Amino acid sequence: AKYATDGHATKEVVVGHTDTSGSVAYNLRLSERRAKATADALVALGVPQQTLQASWTGKADLAVPTPDGAKEPLNRRSTIHIEF
Repeated sequence: AKYATDGHATKEVVVGHTDTSGSVAYNLRLSERRAKATADALVALGVPQQTLQASWTGKADLAVPTPDGAKEPLNRRSTIHIEF
C-alpha cells in the first residue's frame, strides 16, 4: 500500500488464486473472496478505491504446477500488480 500511494500509482490490480484442491466452482468463489479481502485491506491502508481492480482465477494460473486435488500453500495467494 505504501509503495502504491508513495509512487502515486494510477492502477492496482489484485488477483486472487487458489490451489487445486476442491471443486472448480468452490475455488472460483474462494479466489474471489481472497482478491476482495486483499483489495479491502489495501483501501484500509490508504490506497484509493477508484484505482483498485480485483479479479480472480480459481484453479488457473498456479504458482506451483500441481495435479488436480493437490494442496499447495504457495498457490493460495493474492498477487498485486501496480501501474504508475
